[in-house]
Amino acid sequence: MFELDKEKFGAFEASLRKEKGLTQKELADMLFISDKSVSKWETGNTYPDTALLLPLAEILGVTVSELLLCERMSDTTSLGKEQVEDLVKNTILFSEENIERSYRKNGLWGLFFVIALLISVVEIFLCYKYCNDLFVQIAIPVYIPLAVIFGAYFCFFAKIRLPHYYDEHKISVYTDGLFEYNLPGMHFNNSNWPHILTAGRIWSIAVMVAFPAACYLADAIFAPLSFVIFLMISLFVFLGGLFIPAYIVGKKYA
Repeated sequence: MFELDKEKFGAFEASLRKEKGLTQKELADMLFISDKSVSKWETGNTYPDTALLLPLAEILGVTVSELLLCERMSDTTSLGKEQVEDLVKNTILFSEENIERSYRKNGLWGLFFVIALLISVVEIFLCYKYCNDLFVQIAIPVYIPLAVIFGAYFCFFAKIRLPHYYDEHKISVYTDGLFEYNLPGMHFNNSNWPHILTAGRIWSIAVMVAFPAACYLADAIFAPLSFVIFLMISLFVFLGGLFIPAYIVGKKYA
């Protein structure tokens, strides 16, 4: 059974980092972790979480297999360089695929999302039929699709639990494929993540239902309000609703 030699790994990783001309801090920033974590790798005290192996290997210009074996491999290496690489990658990716997503967990958020989406479609139809203001014609096609995309992620596709390295390191950026959530000054972990998800779900559903109605009322009551002012206010409410509640509960339950 393969067992990673921490000291050998640390020395190999440090030599690769220096070859690339990177400091421990620069490498840590590229991986969204602390420089203390990189220092612990290089002193042989610990080694990276498996979720960090792929990006680390890419940054250092080696394969994951070479990183784990702590040596560069030639094309004549027994078993074949490509076969070893595929084996290691498949093992890592398999472990990541088994992380539970929101749609697998029993709950009503998916139902709430679908109901909100149907209500939003009806409201949008009424807005386009009875409102003629420019902000209705432009703001709705921008904000509602974004709310639907974020809502679908929060309600169906978000991870129920974060990888454990979020609990071990102070990480302010959460990434999951194309999705990225950056909250400077707040650190993601498995204590605050469920509350951040709830805040995101409430925000997306509220935007889908309330924003078309707000546009309709603004058109009926504040028709003279300038297009630019309305967009500025709506943008502040939209972004503030996405980030401020998440930041508050993230700090509270950290």
